[in-house]
Amino acid sequence: MPPKKTAIAKRNGRLDRAGDEHAHLSILRSHLLAWYDEHKRDLPWRVDRDPYRVWLSEIMLQQTRVAAVLEHYRRFLRKFPTVRKLAAARGASVLAAWSGLGYYRRARMLHAAAKEVVRDNGGAFPRTSEQLLALPGIGRYTAAAIASIAYNEPVAVVDGNVERVIARVEGKRLAGEDVWITAEHWLDQSRPGDFNQAIMELGATVCLPRAPQCLLCPLREACTTRGELKEATAGSRQRKREIDFALARRGGEVFLVQRGKDESLMPGMWELPQYAGNGECRELLSLRHSITVTDYKVRVMELADPGAIAGRWVPSSRLSALPLTGLARKILKRVALL
Repeated sequence: MPPKKTAIAKRNGRLDRAGDEHAHLSILRSHLLAWYDEHKRDLPWRVDRDPYRVWLSEIMLQQTRVAAVLEHYRRFLRKFPTVRKLAAARGASVLAAWSGLGYYRRARMLHAAAKEVVRDNGGAFPRTSEQLLALPGIGRYTAAAIASIAYNEPVAVVDGNVERVIARVEGKRLAGEDVWITAEHWLDQSRPGDFNQAIMELGATVCLPRAPQCLLCPLREACTTRGELKEATAGSRQRKREIDFALARRGGEVFLVQRGKDESLMPGMWELPQYAGNGECRELLSLRHSITVTDYKVRVMELADPGAIAGRWVPSSRLSALPLTGLARKILKRVALL
């Protein structure tokens, strides 16, 4: 009897998956993990599998690029090296350490979750994705990421990178629960944390949205589209706005105002007062600043006297300890006060 032909054979440079799906997935997993072992980025949260550090990195990376997170992550860990230190900190200190990362609700939820972990669990993190979901600020993706990376729980993650890789390899754009089901089907059960990081890494560095580097991809032979699956139409373009701020200085102090505690955007954060055209001033500098869908052209006016503006004179030595908005921090750095 002639030997049975392998169920997966290369045809026109690609894998024929009409046969044994198990063998196809086995090859996909082994190729992706081998690539990850050789090419993964040297990131500080990958030094060990400490759940506190994994959790912190995942919260910081929500809606934020890796390059923007690196220094913030190191600085935050120096100030709050353990979950107990974070839980015991004042809210203002946490916001100050977070300043510049944006989306400040993440910092508040991070602080609330740390308090729960210390109060209810003696400082030990929950060990399953289901238990992690009960903590403030942790959703399905974050719970799966922490549980798989820190505790090796075989649960898949889905973010934009994972969704793009799956869509291109499968040759169709999946949505909602279908993506999660496919990700679970792909998952390597013996190395779930590494596999999750590998597929996210692939999407972030090789299977790029606009210019995928297909020749470098470990899944190119399994890929149905070779990067030809078009990305979904981009959302609406950013709105343009112009805004003026006043910078008042005296000696070693600068005048700042605090946002209201009940404001929907960045409550309690400190910033420069907006300039309303009153008072003797000169234009000091201009810069660009983007927040979600709005692109701001910012002018900073040097004001001799803030007059009746409700605010506070703050010594420059205290600025680094204040929870400043990202824009305020950017301006104060430009004038060498930070």
